[in-house]
Amino acid sequence: MLVTKERRSATRTLRGWAISVLQEAGAIRECEEHGWMQDRSDPHARERAFVIARQDSPAGFSPEETVAEVRDVLESIGDTCPECPIESD
Repeated sequence: MLVTKERRSATRTLRGWAISVLQEAGAIRECEEHGWMQDRSDPHARERAFVIARQDSPAGFSPEETVAEVRDVLESIGDTCPECPIESD
C-alpha cells in the first residue's frame, strides 16, 4: 500500500515559510476582518513551530536559520489587529 506524507506548499521566501509553519502550529492567526497576523500567545503552539523548524527545514536552510526566522516573525507580530477597534469594558 502506498502511503504519502502531506507536504507543505512551496513558499518563495524563508519568511513566508516561517509564517506558514506558525499558522500550521496554531501559534499565529489571521484577523478575519483585516488580514493582519496576530500572535495567539500559546506557548505549546510556539514550541510546535520551533520543533517543525528544527526538524523540517526547507532545502538550502539550516535548522538554526529556520528557528531564527520563526523567532523573528514571532517578534514582529502583535497580539491585536491594528485596524480593529479597541474593546472597552
